Amino acid sequence: MRKLNPNQIFLAALLISGFFFLSPAAVSAAGWGSVTGRFVYDGEAPKRTVQREKGDPAVKDPAVCAASDHLNNDLVVNPDNKGIANVFMYMRRAKEIHPDLKESKEKTVVFDQKGCTFEPHALIVRTDQKVIVKSNDPVAHNTHTFPIKNQAVNFILAPNDREGKEVENVIPEILPMQVKCDIHPWMTAYWFVVDHPYAVVSDEDGKFTIENLPEGKNEFRIWQEKAGYLDRKFTVNIKAGETVDLGEVKFKPAQF
Repeated sequence: MRKLNPNQIFLAALLISGFFFLSPAAVSAAGWGSVTGRFVYDGEAPKRTVQREKGDPAVKDPAVCAASDHLNNDLVVNPDNKGIANVFMYMRRAKEIHPDLKESKEKTVVFDQKGCTFEPHALIVRTDQKVIVKSNDPVAHNTHTFPIKNQAVNFILAPNDREGKEVENVIPEILPMQVKCDIHPWMTAYWFVVDHPYAVVSDEDGKFTIENLPEGKNEFRIWQEKAGYLDRKFTVNIKAGETVDLGEVKFKPAQF
């Protein structure tokens, strides 16, 4: 058997080490891509009903809470393009996270109250973020959360409290949680707590984008407050360096 000289042994060692360095696990983590699309109501856009009429004396704190007409927001469909707002799309568990997204860039998110309405109505919160609950109203409110995993909170917020109160949610939730004001019972919103960056809420046109996803098949859940789950296994095949445009993702009226 021919013996290898020292130079040949050195080259063989380099080849072996290179093989392990470029193992499938290492290669798979190197590719990232994005997904975009628009959630669309596949039918005539439903008209939103009036939640509170302007000047209604039966509404608590009418000077503030009934200063104008307010519409129900459990299903918001854009009449111009049928886009569905406030739809949650999220990965249940993240198999890999892009290095730039492992920690949230913003350590706080603001949850406000204006005209006796929560803003925003639908909110994504990561476990390393704090929610700052504020009020722009000259009347008292309370914030009452209904989580499955985290500790519920229920506190009074003074009129015009712009400093706000902090809320921590350190455990990822399995569903968006409802948030209510017990003083003004029509006031509801939803927070979804996740421990990764791959979750989004659709905008007023139904548009959504999730960036820097790991390449390959990624499974999402799609949830809306009136419908519940619209899809529990929505699969998107991500290609490295590309943005997958899903176009219109349509849902039938019967699903709501």
